[in-house]
Amino acid sequence: MVVDRRRQAVFVTLNRPDAANALSRQLVGSLTEVCADLAREIAEGADIRALVLTGAGPRAFSAGADLKERRGWTLDDTRAFLGEINALMNAVDVFPRPTIAALNGSAFGGGFELALACDIRIAAETAEMGLTEVRLGIIPGAGGTQRLARVAGVAAAKELTLTGRRIGAARARELGIVSEVVLPAELPVAAARWAAEIAAAAPLALTAAKRAIDEGSALPLHEGLAIERERYEEVLVTEDRNEGLAAFAEKRPPAYKGK
Repeated sequence: MVVDRRRQAVFVTLNRPDAANALSRQLVGSLTEVCADLAREIAEGADIRALVLTGAGPRAFSAGADLKERRGWTLDDTRAFLGEINALMNAVDVFPRPTIAALNGSAFGGGFELALACDIRIAAETAEMGLTEVRLGIIPGAGGTQRLARVAGVAAAKELTLTGRRIGAARARELGIVSEVVLPAELPVAAARWAAEIAAAAPLALTAAKRAIDEGSALPLHEGLAIERERYEEVLVTEDRNEGLAAFAEKRPPAYKGK
């Protein structure tokens, strides 16, 4: 795994290209640790405003779980790994800043679930994705059945999950799963552009907005609106809010400090 800090964004590359960036136990543990370390840095005041996940090589973002590694596992081994991989997905899901999955290639099974745990997905036009588990006699076990339904709706989630169908980037864009499709060579630039656009916003506002959406999305509207008001109150008393108003009045870029 490669961790590259670029100004106010951190780019993390799954670096197992010979294994289609499959989610081995070691890779899952390393990525979970990176997310925890970065979240701790943010809590301590580090100016990190976006996290970008991508895969090494043109072939795959991540082909999912490392099935070769699993061959010798007992049922208890598999259950333990399910706990570990779900801990990773949850760490990405609740990461305190916006997360972007830049799908450079195929994202199947757990690899697609990792992308679904991110806030935004962009893809190379050659990328394919899908929850293919039913064709292996199992079901998605790292959040796929739940997150895909929330991202693309129940009908699309059933279509893809019950068939194990693989879809291309264009179809994923139609379903609202990915926000942008670009030529493969343009994906790094597009990912950097998305990260920079997010980084231009106030970091505390980013966290509050993300929490408002995530916490309220499955609730009745009146409860969701109450959560939005709570998150609004959090940013209302910040220095960044005052800086945003001042910058607007003075017609200059704001200098947010995360305070």
